Amino acid sequence: MSAINCSRLQSVRRAHDSEPPSTIAIMSHFSRYIDRSVKLVSESLTNMILMRGADAPSRAPRTLWTFNSKEDISQYTTGSDMDIGGNSTVNLDLDENPKHNAKIGRKATGVFWGEMRLDVRPGYEHKMRGGYAGFRNKNRPTVFGDLMDDASLHEYLALRLRLGGDPRTRNSYYVNIQVDSAFNTDLWQHRLYFRRQDSEWEDIFIPFKNFVRTDYGQMSEKQLKMVRERVKTIGISMLGGNSGVAGKYELGIDSIRLVNEEDVTHEPLIPTKEKEAELNEKESS
Repeated sequence: MSAINCSRLQSVRRAHDSEPPSTIAIMSHFSRYIDRSVKLVSESLTNMILMRGADAPSRAPRTLWTFNSKEDISQYTTGSDMDIGGNSTVNLDLDENPKHNAKIGRKATGVFWGEMRLDVRPGYEHKMRGGYAGFRNKNRPTVFGDLMDDASLHEYLALRLRLGGDPRTRNSYYVNIQVDSAFNTDLWQHRLYFRRQDSEWEDIFIPFKNFVRTDYGQMSEKQLKMVRERVKTIGISMLGGNSGVAGKYELGIDSIRLVNEEDVTHEPLIPTKEKEAELNEKESS
């Protein structure tokens, strides 16, 4: 798999993110900080009292993130090349269109959308390459440090997605996982492969063992094992720069889950070596 330069998405933010926060925003962030800390202490005490540590670890499916309310959407941050001189746009909004959501029994889902542009603003020519946008969950600080997710008991990352937008952009989506490690520029990355092209929902299952370690957007020569016990962020990026793809992109997203082999509803869609080589050849041409 070809690694794509998207590590900058870890640090870039939309323009309004750099504006001074209002008093209401500060109180809201502080309230979430306290809530997460209290919840962490409460869960730890409950587990101690009930001696849950003696139970067999659960392999049941687990939902990490949902995109079904304004509160859900507020848990994510977005970034694009526009933050550093490009022209690509990025949005993560709540989609309440019944046409999109009724078939999966939702009133609302998330939609990641915008326009992928390869050109850059005057003065940035030959200094940067345009063509990326993405989102990930925000860091979740507590009194005891950032909140992490333990994915070590599950073999697959499962995403419920709806593919839309310009057909040219549909092979340029990637899933990015950041773990708590000594190398904070590392991202574990996997391309998203879709069966459906009819703008309907589908569940995509990606084995964790198939993710590739990248550093500053390049595939790392040394492929370390992902520390799945301490997953910090999960996100999706639209990367048109390497493949020369521009156009309007749209990706509906309902949930991100952890599952095991027995929960996979169809054979995970892993491309053949020939298909992977074909896609990588297009990107390098």
